[in-house]
Amino acid sequence: MIKKLYDMPPWDWPEDAGKTILDILLNENADLSDRLLAAELGGNTVVINDELAEALLATAINNNETDELRSIAVNALGPALEMADIQGFDDEDDILISEKLFQSIKRSLYQLFMNEELSKDLRRIILEASVRATQDWYQDVVHKAYNSDDEAWQLTAVFCMCYIRGFDDQILESLESRHPDIQYQAVCAAGNWALEAAWPYIVDILKSAEIDKGLLFAAIEAVVNIRPEEASSVLGRLIDSDDQDIVDAAFEALSMAEAIMESEDDPEEYDEFDQNGETDEDSDDIIFH
Repeated sequence: MIKKLYDMPPWDWPEDAGKTILDILLNENADLSDRLLAAELGGNTVVINDELAEALLATAINNNETDELRSIAVNALGPALEMADIQGFDDEDDILISEKLFQSIKRSLYQLFMNEELSKDLRRIILEASVRATQDWYQDVVHKAYNSDDEAWQLTAVFCMCYIRGFDDQILESLESRHPDIQYQAVCAAGNWALEAAWPYIVDILKSAEIDKGLLFAAIEAVVNIRPEEASSVLGRLIDSDDQDIVDAAFEALSMAEAIMESEDDPEEYDEFDQNGETDEDSDDIIFH
């Protein structure tokens, strides 16, 4: 059953999908492959609630579980943490997890991260999940990770910079990294913070004849946030691409850029326009980075 859920879009899941996921996650006798899928699916905003979030947290802090399962469980908590941090707890329709559990998860992840006996990869995932919600302890940790000689920790640091302010210089430096994943995360961070100084790098990526598609899509999205008024001039040639995915991404970005420009001209009409190009009424879910 869990494999069927994995192959289905979440909006088509049956009403008991959450229970199915929870039962498999908590069943230590179930196949590990099924529990891994359950942990991954359990963080989906369609099903996440206090019960599932508590199960994911319990899995994450359980030393008897494999690092792979613990990592996936930690990562699955990220979207709920981010939404709770952004939306707060005033509107019941927006609440995925309770405020009490939200605070408990943040404390638990902090304590877990500070356990240096855990594997490096698990601690990296814990940090990447933790930064999805505002806290004050990870600024120094991210600085330390970025300044280390370990590329894996540097990658995690740049990933975190997409969620926390104050790292403009490091983001710009990382745009020139030869490590493709670090460069990709730097482009995402530059776009997220509308980092004007990153504009020349973004344009160079868009002009490159041979570029990784993931990096190209990140650059396309960054254009919308940094200079929406120039979107048509820098994205126009992509509309003629032979790759339909690139064409679709370019058209979507142009549409978003146009809406942003219109919102600046008429803020009252577009005061509910969000970063995903949807109004609150149009969006049933939140897209997380």
